[in-house]
Amino acid sequence: MAKIIFYGFFILMVLSCGNDQKETQTKDVVNGSISSDNWPEKLKPNSKTHEIIANWPEFVSLETGFDALYIVSNSEDLSLVLEDLIEKIKVLSESTYPETFDKSQIKSRQKVFLTYVLKTKGDIVYSIDTTASIVQMVEAYNSLIRQMNIITDDTLDLKSLLEED
Repeated sequence: MAKIIFYGFFILMVLSCGNDQKETQTKDVVNGSISSDNWPEKLKPNSKTHEIIANWPEFVSLETGFDALYIVSNSEDLSLVLEDLIEKIKVLSESTYPETFDKSQIKSRQKVFLTYVLKTKGDIVYSIDTTASIVQMVEAYNSLIRQMNIITDDTLDLKSLLEED
């Protein structure tokens, strides 16, 4: 009976020590500096898209806020940039969209982008490594810009095609 208690206590001690090391390693990664070397590049809008969004001040503000993401150096700076992005996305969603971009494809990608911004913010709050979340957030932003580029590059007029039938 004494051997069972001894081995049970020994196993409990080994397992509890292992968890502390994992938590310490995670906190060290989060408290360290943030490097944008492994992040995907920000996609730039093409010329047609740029002409339209240049007259859309809410999106220009979002784009400027997103540029600040690439100059953060620690998790505190990242947290401030993410809070700013959240506010700018909310303002953008309540603004009047240009007719070209007043489509569900744009609005849904904007919601996905907001989701990944919030996920990254949650990673900071819970002291989790933010690298994967930031990569997903940048990819969501690039997807939004890519869809805008596709819409402006589309020269097919569906109304005229449907009228000919």
